[in-house]
Amino acid sequence: MMPRISMITLGVSDIAKSLAFYRDGLGFPTHNYKPGDDNVMFRLYGSWLGLYPRDKLAEDTTVPREGSGSRSVTLSHNVSSKLGVDRVFQEAVVAGATPIKMPQDVFWGGYSGYFADPDGHLWEVAWNPFTDLT
Repeated sequence: MMPRISMITLGVSDIAKSLAFYRDGLGFPTHNYKPGDDNVMFRLYGSWLGLYPRDKLAEDTTVPREGSGSRSVTLSHNVSSKLGVDRVFQEAVVAGATPIKMPQDVFWGGYSGYFADPDGHLWEVAWNPFTDLT
């Protein structure tokens, strides 16, 4: 198996609300999306992000609709500076994200903050002074 993650799919409660957050708020470009579709794909740099109704995702995976998984995983967006962290974090909040941990210097020597999307999926915005992850 090649070591990569091609796509991350988030189970969401309201496709229209999540589409507005990611496309209109954060500027993620959609791929082949048509109004009324029950799923959305965003082509990102190096991977894909998908949105799919939580109940349909649960049906497809054969696991319960409600669970604790969303708080056990974080998605990260890395930028090249502390100022970049502050800018992206604020952009997400303006788009409707809930601030979880305001950007700050962190124990491992970087700078990061956390926000939650409309369904509570946690995103970290980080600057890593040791490894360029941008």
